Amino acid sequence: MNPTSAAPAPLGIVHPHAAGLDIGQAEIWAAVPAGGQLPAVRAFGTFTPDLQALADWLVQGGITTVALESTGVYWIPIFELLEARGLEVCLVNARHIKNVPGRKSDVQDCQWLQQLHRFGLLRASFRPEAEVVALRAYLRHRAMLLEHRAAHTQHMQKALLQMNLRLTQVLSDVTGTTGLAIIRAIVGGERNPRKLAQLRHGRCQHPEPEIAMALTGSYRPEHVFALKQALALYDAYTAQLADCDREIEQHYATLKPRFEPDDPDQPLGPDEKPNTHSKNAPDFDVRRELFQLVGVDLTVVPGLHVSSAQQLLAEIGTDLSKFPTVKHFCSWLGLAPHNDITGGKVKRARTLPTRNRAGQVLRLAAQAVGRGRSGLGTYYRAHKLRLGAASAITATAHKLARIVYHMLKDRQPYQPLTKEAFAQQRREREVRALTKQAAKLGLTLQPQPA
Repeated sequence: MNPTSAAPAPLGIVHPHAAGLDIGQAEIWAAVPAGGQLPAVRAFGTFTPDLQALADWLVQGGITTVALESTGVYWIPIFELLEARGLEVCLVNARHIKNVPGRKSDVQDCQWLQQLHRFGLLRASFRPEAEVVALRAYLRHRAMLLEHRAAHTQHMQKALLQMNLRLTQVLSDVTGTTGLAIIRAIVGGERNPRKLAQLRHGRCQHPEPEIAMALTGSYRPEHVFALKQALALYDAYTAQLADCDREIEQHYATLKPRFEPDDPDQPLGPDEKPNTHSKNAPDFDVRRELFQLVGVDLTVVPGLHVSSAQQLLAEIGTDLSKFPTVKHFCSWLGLAPHNDITGGKVKRARTLPTRNRAGQVLRLAAQAVGRGRSGLGTYYRAHKLRLGAASAITATAHKLARIVYHMLKDRQPYQPLTKEAFAQQRREREVRALTKQAAKLGLTLQPQPA
């Protein structure tokens, strides 16, 4: 075969009516195909009237698709506006569109985006459906409130330690029922350790005398004042969390139910984890709301509870058709191995660093699975024994991702794998490997009679 005859075909135009946007804090540069009705490059401001003028300019020029970078949060208003105007918006990762070396400017960036998108060389980032995007915004804001409240919990602990009140040694959580009751009494002026210890809840493990000893300290005014302010801020964030939960509950009410929890063919069923309710979980029935959206109960999966299942669905959405296979889904989560192949050999295998929030949820679930007695827990501990905790977390999270994908894609309930079934699968896998190794050496395995 003549090597010159196998020249690659030239690139064809995939999106003839494509535009590229370079988005900044105070200015947006837009590039469209040259030779049309519009000038090739034009600058716009970032105020709402400017964004509307940009959308009008693109629509009048016959633009059908627009590519833009995911720069901070600056892209969100123009993305939503262009999407509402009926344009196809391609949100791309800035790392995937590195320009050739040379001088860099906003004009060149928007033109480079437009050219890449015109030839179909850009891949849009995943973004769930609009109703799930709104839920995701609520839940991310809620997570931020929890993070800020946790800082004031640490401030309360610091103030207690400065007064040598060793409350953390007798209570597992200073923001629990007993801990908050004692802190509120201290802020209210109570100093008697025995009276403070009488606020102990009946389920507290440590007795009153031990709690009274821990509450014997130096109640200096400056430290009590710091404790008072930290408690006030903790209560303020708790009130904001309750308000956020009410807003989330109202948003669920606006969503159209797709599946009926009382369906006799595939009902919701009782809660299989009734004693795992976290104090940070919402007060309403999130499990029922999630079932009405996807038709399966994700909380039955080991490691996934109501809060984590809600956060996971808010990140991946309810429609997984954008992921052709489960391998695509796991790769997007950052849980699939990336192989560096040179000369036909795998030189290095690893998972690429990522900040995927859904992948982080599954990694946390994998750590919880490792403390359980399910088949996945057995798999985690066996993997950890061979390759370490980091590898075991990734591998178990990969298995959880596959389970979630098939549950949502095929609407199939989770079929748990018991420890005995997992042990049997592992034995059969080891027998197959030994049989193959023996055949390679010209030997045969002879099982011993029972």
